[in-house]
Amino acid sequence: MSESNKAIILYGSLDTEFRTIEAMVKIYCKNHHKTPALCEQCKDFLEYAFTRLDRCPYGEAKPTCRLCPIHCYKTDYREISRKIMRYSGPKMLFKHPILAVRHLIAEKRPVPEKPESGASNRHKRKLLEKQKPGN
Repeated sequence: MSESNKAIILYGSLDTEFRTIEAMVKIYCKNHHKTPALCEQCKDFLEYAFTRLDRCPYGEAKPTCRLCPIHCYKTDYREISRKIMRYSGPKMLFKHPILAVRHLIAEKRPVPEKPESGASNRHKRKLLEKQKPGN
């Protein structure tokens, strides 16, 4: 993650979803790119996913990406996401069972109605920054 993204905090279910995506990317990269740490392509994808989660209009009420009526990933990133999830999904049950089960449960939740304006994680962060003393 870049220095600017480290300062951004994802709240609640968005943080759990990011940790799930991060675990899947690590599994995929380790087995496909054979590097000890994440390769540049996988780092780029993970940073993109982080930004998309931060700016998701549903905020913490976000449905899983597969069920979401708003497709916010660009086409090439969506294809990378599909590849990663298709490969890593079954392996998650063994490597990260709690994250995998949480994701499977989230898939069963109904998709919420159209999100309210300002429900994204980014909007919440901006409000909290304004409320901090000294601003």
